[in-house]
Parts: sequence; C-alpha cells; structure tokens
Amino acid sequence: MSTRRNLLKGAAAVGGLAAFAAGYAHTAEKAVTGLSTGSSGKAPREAVTGNAFDPEYRVDPVTGALELNPDQAVSFTMCLGCNTMCGVRVRSETATGRILRVAGNPYHPFSGDPHIPFETPVREALLSLTRQGEKGLSGRSTACGRGNAALAQVDNPYRVLKPMKRVGPRGSGQWETISFEQLVEEVVEGGDLFGEGPVEGLRAIHDTETPLDPENPEYGPKANQLAVINATTDGRDNLIQRFALNSFGTRNYANHGAYCGLSMRTGSGATLDDMKSYAHGKPDFSNVEFAIFMGSAPGNAGKPYKRQGRLVARARTEGIMNYVIVDPTLTNATSHAAADRNRWVPITPGTDSALALGMIRWILDNERHDAAFLSAPGPRAAEALGETTHTNASHLVNLKTGKLLRGADLGWDGDRAEAAVVIDAQTGAPLAHTASAKGVLFHEGSVETATGPVAVKTGLTLLAEEARRKTVTEYAALCGVEAAVIEALAREFTAHGKRAAIDAHGGTMSSNGFYTAWSILMLNVLIGNWNWKGGMSPSGGGFPSFAPGPRYDLKTFPAMTKPKGVFLSRSGFPYQKTSEFKRRVAAGENPYPTKAPWYPFSPPLLTEYLTSHFDGYPYRLKALVSFMANPIYGHSGLRAAIEDKMKDPAQLPLFVAIDGFINETSALADYIVPDSVMYESWGWTTPWSGTVTKCSTARWPVVEPRQDKAASGERITMELFFIEVSKRLGLPGFGDAVIADAEGALHPLNRPEDWYLRAGANVAYAGKPVADASDDDIALSGVARIMGELEAALKPEEVRKVAALYARGGRMENADKAYDGEHLTRAYTNPLAVYNEDVGSKVNTMTGKRFLGVPTWYPQRFADGTPIREIYPESEWPVQLSAYKSNMQSSYSIGAPRLRQIHPNNPVFIHPDDAAPLGLASGDAVRIVTPSGSMVATALVVDGVVKGAVAIEHGYGHRELGARRHVIDGIAQPDTGGFSAGVNLNDVGLLDPTRGGSATLGDWAVGAAARQALPARLERV
Repeated sequence: MSTRRNLLKGAAAVGGLAAFAAGYAHTAEKAVTGLSTGSSGKAPREAVTGNAFDPEYRVDPVTGALELNPDQAVSFTMCLGCNTMCGVRVRSETATGRILRVAGNPYHPFSGDPHIPFETPVREALLSLTRQGEKGLSGRSTACGRGNAALAQVDNPYRVLKPMKRVGPRGSGQWETISFEQLVEEVVEGGDLFGEGPVEGLRAIHDTETPLDPENPEYGPKANQLAVINATTDGRDNLIQRFALNSFGTRNYANHGAYCGLSMRTGSGATLDDMKSYAHGKPDFSNVEFAIFMGSAPGNAGKPYKRQGRLVARARTEGIMNYVIVDPTLTNATSHAAADRNRWVPITPGTDSALALGMIRWILDNERHDAAFLSAPGPRAAEALGETTHTNASHLVNLKTGKLLRGADLGWDGDRAEAAVVIDAQTGAPLAHTASAKGVLFHEGSVETATGPVAVKTGLTLLAEEARRKTVTEYAALCGVEAAVIEALAREFTAHGKRAAIDAHGGTMSSNGFYTAWSILMLNVLIGNWNWKGGMSPSGGGFPSFAPGPRYDLKTFPAMTKPKGVFLSRSGFPYQKTSEFKRRVAAGENPYPTKAPWYPFSPPLLTEYLTSHFDGYPYRLKALVSFMANPIYGHSGLRAAIEDKMKDPAQLPLFVAIDGFINETSALADYIVPDSVMYESWGWTTPWSGTVTKCSTARWPVVEPRQDKAASGERITMELFFIEVSKRLGLPGFGDAVIADAEGALHPLNRPEDWYLRAGANVAYAGKPVADASDDDIALSGVARIMGELEAALKPEEVRKVAALYARGGRMENADKAYDGEHLTRAYTNPLAVYNEDVGSKVNTMTGKRFLGVPTWYPQRFADGTPIREIYPESEWPVQLSAYKSNMQSSYSIGAPRLRQIHPNNPVFIHPDDAAPLGLASGDAVRIVTPSGSMVATALVVDGVVKGAVAIEHGYGHRELGARRHVIDGIAQPDTGGFSAGVNLNDVGLLDPTRGGSATLGDWAVGAAARQALPARLERV
C-alpha cells in the first residue's frame, strides 16, 4: 500500500504552497506584520508576552499558593463552536463581562486526557494546568482553534437582541423591533398581522381532536399543522420537545440530523439492531492498533472533533496506532510528520460501499472473520466465550417475509416461541438461539412450519451472497482503489484481533449513504471488536437529567399530550396502514409507487418536512417555528427547491424563528425571537460518542446575556418564548405546579432556571450523590454569581451539590472506570445484526419491493431506483462534487473574526488532470455547474484530491449571518465584509427529477440529504 508521502510526491509544491497562498494569504501578512510591529501594526505592550491579557491567577513557585486575579473570573462550562460541545473553561473580565479567552476543562474527557478525577477540588484543578511540580504540558487542557475564536459571537455586531417583526415582503431584509409581549400575542392569536390578510395563530392551530384531513384520519389532528424544528441536540432541545410533542401535541418535531449525518446513524442503527435511537459508536482511540476512517476525518471534523484529533495524533506519534484515511480528499486527518503510521487512500466519491464489500468478500473468502464470536447465537453462548454481546449471524431468515424465523413459526410455545431459530452446530437440528451453544453460520434450505415448508438462509449466508455478487477486482474498478490495496486493507484489518476498528461519518451522505455506512460498519461485526479495549465503543453515556430522575420528573407531567398521526416526512409509519393504500387496493390499483417515498425505518426527517409541505404530501403546514435551524444553508439543494416558496405567505402562513442571528433560513421569517448565545445560556448534554466513561456536560450563563428583557424582567430566550406561549394557550406542562419531585410535590416551570437547575439536581443525585461544593470551589469557579438562582429554584440540600457540578462544568465519571479487564465498562450489550429484519421486512414504496436486510452495493440512484448516471451521464457531467468539513469553520461560526483572519476563504480542490484541459491554475476563478445550479469559486489545483472529484470545504458561502445588511427600525446593519466569502456546495445541490415538485436528492432508503458524489462540470471563467 502506498504511503501518504509517496502519494503526495510533488504535492507540496503544487498543492501545499498554493493552498497557503489561496486560503491563508492574510495569515501570512499578519504573521510578518506581527513579527516586526505587533499583530495590530503597533508595538506590543510587553516585549515577551506581547498584548496578552494578564493571567487569570498566579502560583507562588515556592509555596504553590494560588492567587486569583480579582479582575477576572474563570468558569467551567460548555463550548458551542461546533456540535461536539466540549467542556471548556472561560476567562472573563469581572467588571464588563467581556470574555477574554477560552481553554479546556481538565475535568472533561473531551479536553483532558486523561481527565482529572471529579472529586478534585477546583483549586487543585487550576494548579494542574500550571507548571507547578514541573508537570510540563502533561496537565494542560486545550480548546481547538474554533472553540477559542467562537467567543466573538457574544459581541457580534449582527446579533439579534430585540424581538423583530418583518416589514414589507417576507425575505426583504426589513424589520421593526417590537415588544416581547406583542410578539407572543400576535403569534398566538393571529389576525391581519402584516396587512396581507388573516393569519391563523397558534391558538387556532392547536386542536388535538379534529382530523386535519378527514379522508386520511391517520394523518392526525390539526395540531400537526405546526412544525417545530431545531438545529441540534445542544442541551436545550428537551424543553422544545416538551412544548411541541407533549404540550402543543404536534407530531412534527425534527432537528438537523437528516442533512448532517443521518446515513451513518441509520447504517449504525441497522448494524446494532437499533432502528429507534440509532445507536452508534467510535473506535477506542486510546488502545486501537489499526483504524480505518471512511467518510470520517478525525482531527478535521466529526464528533468529538477535538478529542479524536488529539488522540489520533498522540497514538501515531507514540507508535500505538496505524491508520488509513479513505477519502476523495486529503485533509488534516493525515500527517507528513508520521507518514509511516498513517496513509491516505483516495477513492471515487460515493463508492465507499464497493471498497467495504470488497473487504467483506475477501475476509469471508479467506476465513478471516471471527467465526467463534459470530457463531455464538445468544447471550448464554456469548458469555461462555467471554463476549459481552452476540450476533444474529447464525439466525435463520424467512425468505418469504424477510423476518427472522422464530419458534412460534415452528409451533414452539413458552419462552421458545419468541426465540430466533438457528441450526445447532452440535445436533444439526433447529434450536432456539437462547439454547444453542453454537449455531451454523452458513446454511440454506427449508424448514417445516405450521403453514408449510419455508425457504431459509442464515444472516451470514445472505451477507456473503451479496458481497460475492462482484469480485474484488470488480469492486476495485467501481471505487478507483486497486484490488491489491483493498486486499491489503482487509488483511491488516483482520490482523489485530479485537484491536482494530473502522469508522464512518458524514462522508457517507450520498444517495446510497445508508447502505454505504452499513457496509462499512459491518466490518466491525465480522471481527467481533465491539466492547473490547481497542475495538469499537458505544458512548459512555451520561447521568439522568431531563428524564424521570432521582429528584425530579422532567419527562412526564399532568395532562400531557401524546402526539398522534403521520410525520410530515412520512417516516416511521407503515404506508400499508394508510387510507391511501387501502383506497388504491380497493380500486384494484397497484398501490405502488407512491407520490413520494415513505421511510419505514427512518426518524422524523427535516430533509422532507419543508419540501413535503410545499408539495402537499401527505399534508400542508400552517405554521413553522424554528430554533437556530438553518436548512436553507445546510440542506443540499434546498435553497433552489423552496426559497422562493418560503417567501410567499400564501404557501406558508406563519414562520417564527428563534435565533441570536439572522441566518439564511430565519431571514425568511415573519418574526425573530432573540436568544442567548454561547456562554449566556443553560443546558445539559451527554457526549454524542467518543468517550468510554459517563459524562454530563453543564452549560450555564458565565456572563450576563446581552439580549433584551421582557416586561417581567426575564431575559428573552427560546425558553421564555415557549413558556409564555404555552401559558397564554393554557397548555399543560408549563406554569405553576407542573414538575413533580420524588415525593410527588409539584413545582413551577416559569423560568429557564426552573428547568435546568432541577435537571442539575437529577445529575447530582444519580447513583451516589456528589459531595457538596466548598466555599473555595464556588469562589474559584465563578459559580458565586449564580448561587442566588440555585437557592431560589432548588431545595436547600440540593444547592451545594448542584453548585459542585457547575463549579466543574458537569459531572464526569473518573477515567479509571473505563475498563473492566479487556472489556469496556460501558458496553453495548444488545445483539448485533448481521441481518436486520426491521430493514429486510419493509417495503420500498417507490418500487413495491422489499429492502435488502444486509449490506450490498448500489450505484448512486434517485428515489425511484434510476441510476443517477443514466440521467446525468459522465460525458456531460465529468466530475463529482465532494464535501468535507472544515477544521476551522462550522456552519455558523463565520462571524468569528479570528477564524476569518486565519482562513478567510475556501478555494475548491481540483486535480491537475481535471484542471489541465481547461487551463486552470491555482487562484483562477472556476464555475462549478450541476444540473440544479452553478457558482463561481477559486480553484486550488492539487494532488490532494482524487481525479474526477472536486472537493469543497463546508462553512463558507454565506448569504446571511452578516453577509447581507438588514434594515432594522430604518437603520442598516454595519458592513464589515468577509462574511460572504467562499462557496457553499449545498447551493448547487441536486433536485430529484424522478420525484418532481420540491424534492431534493436524498438517500433513497432513509431520506438523508445527499451532498456527496454530485455530478458536475467545470468551466473556466
């Protein structure tokens, strides 16, 4: 296999210097200026430390005594510079509240490695970050560049600080500020709000009894005509769900996952036999010996972005791990400095499943799979082998129904009725999977059932058949990776026992992304690496916060509503139970294809909400409320599909956006509710993945929020909006006496603190309650400024325990709890699915055929199954677009001036062989054209992208967030420049011509957005 150094011969000259010149020219200018006269062009204040702030504390080198800087405060909280949500420590100026610097939280596993024990007093934690005792850098806890710079969002000149109502046409960029009370009244009561005719308010829409469509009662009540969409799980989403699902009673709540990484989540869910919460994991980075990253770039993107990068860098430097990056683009995930320990394997966009299936075939053909693990059919057999889980590789599949054969099919009763059936290796006869010590892995035949003989195959037989549909050489031709490289990857992957792992993420977001991610992650099952040190690990999980906890029940409440009906995205509901299906069958029609896909094993899909609304299938909305969501920017192809329709109130009567900024989507709203940002808000999160110990991260307002107050004196926030709307509507779950404690007494939810501080009490009391915070902890961590809030909301015995959490930025299980011998302590114990019956038994409503229940190869295709290249042939569209995440910019961090100074633009990567026919050189303007749009970008001609691909870094190409000057109360926003730099691949994302209407190109199986492998051509400008 070629090393990265060999693959990049000549790339330093062709790509490296050009990349610096095109993307970092301003950085070079600032660096030269700073060396001579200071970064601002003026002489620095101090010769050695320059213009650095005074330290937040000093340590006496002799006594070790720590003395705080009285002009500054240090607080442990959560970063929102990206969706990782790391634990950080924030330094602020006490007199002004200005945030000076952000660094890592040594208590937090995303920042410290290993993180310090939770019991450590705050004073000792601060000392661990110094050179006291000559620890050097071993105790330093860091924040990434994005986390350091994102603090600028607090004082961003484009922040929305007052409630706003549009003036003139929707999307015109003209607003007037109004009182919070007026906004709530108009949104709830409706009326002729804009001089354009009557608009139904939320009161008129809130009807949980009357069907919204009497001919299709399964669609649910009129309340479903409100959709509430959210950006991400940032620790505040539980309150939004409380309002939408269980107070208002709408079915239609969703977040950004469908246009971010849903292909991986569903592919992982299929592997882990969890198509409800879509469980997933990451390699145990601290102990893995060999790792493959396909569609994932540790240190460049992914969650936990920073921790992955740090552990991968340390592992390759200390010689613990070798790894391979399989990607169309060479990113920061590889390193020249350790070129013999990491390799880049370029691949044709959208063909990762071909490589994965080639590896699967080679592993099975050469018997390199873990046969002992795979043949353990149940918990008892797995335990005997020392395993923590088992697979259904040996379980028999009923080929007629696509479901696993069960004891009831054979007439068994009792506990055996629900058991899966295997061919027992010892007796050769059918046996319950719970009783067999070893199942036969490869078997096909028929068994006698109560209804006659049924053809069956084992799950592993079906997987092997799909993998063997093509040879390794044929797979190599499909993906552009040599057969010898595929075989070498498979050989190395199976040479480390349990200490190898393969990971996938957003690079699988193509039109065949679900089966791609599933194919990749199936490789982990074949070597049996789940729950082993150095293998695959689930998230360590967190402590109960918003669930029914040991102190308060924040999940259920009196008179709560249970949402009913079909999601607007047609997901998770069987089409075969709809009135449409029954009418078509009764009329003698073929019930397939449907007007648009139904997604039987998908979650609510934000990729389908707005397009389905405008297409009126299955029904239309009357109101939309968004929180920080920006699908117009983040969802590939959506701007072209619906932006003009969003501007028409006749098509979407009411749109309320809650955000601290005006983004590409909220710019089209009728009202904008201001909100706190970054270090001004409350929240509790559990790490998404990438940790092997439990952790609950706390966010709290370490500085005073900037936005206006309501007449009540409360800061205007998302929480206050939903609380006051609910109280005006008389909805359950908000107001007085709505939160039950462990004794059954009811408490209020009138302020955000009522919610988040009680969640903190649940975290503090989970298992063994934490110790009380000391006076010193409270003083050193800045928690003194919120002690009044804690005392007002909590019981006296809870106050100091919750204060202990905020003093440390959350509750973190100690690092020494990570492993139990060679196993992970926090193991994934559910069975793993070689065959997934949730998938294999469901019908694709566009074709009328069942989905395949094992990974297989599909070309890029449209929703009706037509290959994309049949409609957009390579002869007309010779290149494919490939997106990759920026290690500097997130989708909403463009407002940070430090990031723009370092990396102001995103030139697109073009291979020399693709540039030569057009005479393109680095720095030239190039037009990128897809069947759905075009844009002009700056070319960067490099060897660091596979031939035939054009790589575009995400996070640039904004049209809002400061890129356009809005007029508020007749005054235009400032014009600071730089916010619109670069391009956004999603602006030229594809529509699906086989669906018509507003449909964008998506994953045909699960509905995730497709932003990879988009057909395109290049034109010289």
